[in-house]
Amino acid sequence: MDAQTEPEVPPAPVSEEPFLGPLDIILLTVLIGGAAWYFLKNKKKDTQASQFKSYSIQPTTVNTMTMAENSFIKKLKSSGRRLVVFYGSQTGTAEEFAGRLAKEGLRYQMKGMVADPEECDMEELLSLKDIDKSLAVFCLATYGEGDPTDNCMEFYDWIQNNDVDFSGLNYAVFGLGNKTYEHYNKVGIYVDKRLEELGANRVFELGLGDDDANIEDDFITWKDKFWPAVCDHFGIESSGEDVLMRQYRLLEQPETPAERLYTGEVARLHSLQTQRPPFDAKNPFLAPIKVNRELHKAGDRSCMHIEFDIEGSKMRYEAGDHLAMYPVNDQDLVLRLGKLCNADLDTIFSLINTDTDSSKKHPFPCPTTYRTALTHYLEITALPRTHILKELAEYCSDEKDKEFLRFMCSTNPEGKAKYQEWVQDSCRNIVHVLEDLPSCRPPVDHICELLPRLQPRYYSISSSSKLYPTTVHVTAVLVKYQTKTGRVNNGVATTFLSMKHPLNGEPLPRVPIFIRKSQFRLPAKTETPVIMVGPGTGLAPFRGFIQERDFHKKDGKDIGQTILYFGCRKRAEDYIYEEELEDYAQSGTIKLRTAFSRDQPQKVYVTHLLEEDMDLLWDVIGEKKGHFYICGDAKNMATDVRNILLKVLQSKGNMSESEAVQYIKKMEAQKRYSADVWS
Repeated sequence: MDAQTEPEVPPAPVSEEPFLGPLDIILLTVLIGGAAWYFLKNKKKDTQASQFKSYSIQPTTVNTMTMAENSFIKKLKSSGRRLVVFYGSQTGTAEEFAGRLAKEGLRYQMKGMVADPEECDMEELLSLKDIDKSLAVFCLATYGEGDPTDNCMEFYDWIQNNDVDFSGLNYAVFGLGNKTYEHYNKVGIYVDKRLEELGANRVFELGLGDDDANIEDDFITWKDKFWPAVCDHFGIESSGEDVLMRQYRLLEQPETPAERLYTGEVARLHSLQTQRPPFDAKNPFLAPIKVNRELHKAGDRSCMHIEFDIEGSKMRYEAGDHLAMYPVNDQDLVLRLGKLCNADLDTIFSLINTDTDSSKKHPFPCPTTYRTALTHYLEITALPRTHILKELAEYCSDEKDKEFLRFMCSTNPEGKAKYQEWVQDSCRNIVHVLEDLPSCRPPVDHICELLPRLQPRYYSISSSSKLYPTTVHVTAVLVKYQTKTGRVNNGVATTFLSMKHPLNGEPLPRVPIFIRKSQFRLPAKTETPVIMVGPGTGLAPFRGFIQERDFHKKDGKDIGQTILYFGCRKRAEDYIYEEELEDYAQSGTIKLRTAFSRDQPQKVYVTHLLEEDMDLLWDVIGEKKGHFYICGDAKNMATDVRNILLKVLQSKGNMSESEAVQYIKKMEAQKRYSADVWS
């Protein structure tokens, strides 16, 4: 019957019987007895169980602790801070800038902390407004083809795909990019705009740093206007002069046993001795070098073909990926720096963060020796930024040297110009600075605190795993040049690699590596035509692409047009992989177009060949919807090639300039136009 139509039942008459009858008492006794038996039985079980370690509870405890540790809001509240500076960093520069901003906050009553978005619950940003006069600053680098850095990817995706309410959040953004790349500072620009769209309050205008020019100058110029804007916004005043403070305290540990000492590991102690997968940036694989041969036939430059053995590592790669390698610094430079700092390089020490709330307890793995730190952990060939020079000035016994360093750190145009000329244009690293300022003798532990971390170097993989599943090939030009001061500077990684030669009867030399996945990929369908433009070592990823196409061709698959534009100076000197390329052309795997710029009075580059082949270009990218790839120099070549493509689309595809631009953007979105470039 339907409940709504069910007739109402009248209440039963109330009887005057006693509260509990004999049957009730019997039932109650049975229930109490059963409950008592159950309780005693379980208590006995608990007593037995308590004799053993309860592993089921532990992970919960650990997770809770981790969550608390990763809560930047809790850290801000517990330590009375109002400023949090997040960084998106691939090479360490954005992290360094974030640290400088957080440190300077003390001058402006804005005690700050640095935070890695990857290690934080970024949804906590919604609660930052609950802290009075709080501010979030983002120092964000743009990587690759307009991508966020690895540690910022999750945060970037989150704000991209969620309409969260950031009203009440105060923020500012400083972007780090390079104008030679097409997507200049895309990440910083997007985050700045997106936070405003989501209701956050921009405290100061977006800053854009250009690494192709002088990113240090860009950062200083921005932050010198940023702080007054912050003071004005929150109604606070500067506490006066910048106080130079050490971020880490020195602890010498001579009693540390050898087995507790870091000797070059990236993260886990003994990770290079006891190797276990998965291998990545924090746990590199110590790969044997099976082949290291010279590719140039003559001339005064060197280009190496190196093959790394990855058998047993469980690492996988695809043509177009990158191999990352951890190099070590030149021992001569290490010894010179140690001598300039009057250091015993075998002293065992740790640098311990004075900020107990920081997740970064040490600047690099500790305890270690100064020799190890300067060899494996610090960028001693990096050009020192102004904040380093400012701290070095305090160690000058000659007033002239002190004033000179302070002058280069100043914000006036003359000081900036002097820094550009004396440090950047002259390529002076920390060793050169100390050699040229004999009265400046800083302690080695402070040098270890000031210098940035030694970063892995990335190389386009020049092989296909279809042919070489257990080896990874790279193609690298040896970097060596003379500076304005007459010194010879050597590239850290390529100099290191140039000394790693397999010798008969000796164990193979080993190098710490890992694979970084890329979006630089051949089309899924083998019949899709492709054009590849790769002068010099820009050929590297295309060697892998060609190997793959040839593999499929031999396997009986239909292969679309595969056109390679390669250029170098002289056919007889630096035509790398000549025999291979000519064989592929002979067999019909590729159509090969070569330009040797100095083999005739009039220089010829790949761009000249592309302009000659405008009909071919339109046929592939316009008519056949093929893929177009560029690898190599971002500053000139990549820009010139893109402009030629625009010209092709306008003249052969009858497009307006804006339509041509949109066409290339659409190609990029469809992964039909890809660039793997560097400056």
